[in-house]
Amino acid sequence: MKAGGLVPDSTILRLITAELTNRGWLRSSAQPAPYTLNSMASPIDTLGSLVGGTPVQSDNYINLPSQQDATYEYSENPDASFILDGFPRNATQAKALNSLLPINLVVNIKTPIEVILDRICNRWIHLPSNRVYNTTYNAPKVAGKDDITGEPLVQRDDDKPEIWKSRLSKFEETSLPLLAHYDKAGVLYTVEGNSSNEITPKLFDEFNKRFGEQST
Repeated sequence: MKAGGLVPDSTILRLITAELTNRGWLRSSAQPAPYTLNSMASPIDTLGSLVGGTPVQSDNYINLPSQQDATYEYSENPDASFILDGFPRNATQAKALNSLLPINLVVNIKTPIEVILDRICNRWIHLPSNRVYNTTYNAPKVAGKDDITGEPLVQRDDDKPEIWKSRLSKFEETSLPLLAHYDKAGVLYTVEGNSSNEITPKLFDEFNKRFGEQST
């Protein structure tokens, strides 16, 4: 596979299966010593890839066929939870993921396009150090110059407005069926805001409503 190319769906699903299995949160029904798995997106987990707590033993398991027609067992114990960030990206991927395990919360974050473009397209980088500046809220002391070295800043090709407008248009096109898929499943939560300060409290409130002690 070429550097920078998209990872095939089948590979991503195998990686997810392997990660959860290695952590003891998912196992083939043919394997002994069951461990628990919960697909809850816990607010204390870290975004990116798969994260969660310590596996615990339990007899409360549900069988579910995977995309390879194997049978896996999982439980809904909240001590083991994870977040998927950036996958699935479309309805086809979501259906493939469903064949492995159920997802019980999908968060759709809505921020105005003009806000997104302002943050991304005003981003400039000092390549040798990867220091990042933004002319809106983290501007360099001298326009176009790195604060420490005084060397010129550059804008990456994929941070240019025309590139991002095209990406956002494509994302909206593919995300509508994905959102419809999870909305139909009753697990979609859409939150709106212009910044993390606005969005984060709403997310924590929703997590508490769905998974807090008061919801049990």
